Amino acid sequence: MTEATIKEGKLLACVAYIPLFGVLIAYILNNNKKNPFTSFHVRQGLGLFLFYLICAVSVSNLDSPTLRLWLWYSFIGLFIIGFGSALLGKTYVIPIIGNYIQKTFKNLGS
Repeated sequence: MTEATIKEGKLLACVAYIPLFGVLIAYILNNNKKNPFTSFHVRQGLGLFLFYLICAVSVSNLDSPTLRLWLWYSFIGLFIIGFGSALLGKTYVIPIIGNYIQKTFKNLGS
């Protein structure tokens, strides 16, 4: 990716880490441009949000405040890592699940 591509897509890439609405806005606005930097972060943001929903539903059935707090802190940390990499103009995958997310949503934004 060139610096111009990264600079052009940086704002939408950062917006992609706002759960649900940010992902939708970034996807829709990037749909015509097909900026690969933004597409990378839209996939990361969407995958992270969906993974959070799956974990939250699973944990909500358990009566464990410690587990819920751990889940919140973990996902806040992952969202910060993703947002930070978008802000810095990098394409770091999110630890643990990032590569799986990129493979799963490889056609999204292409």
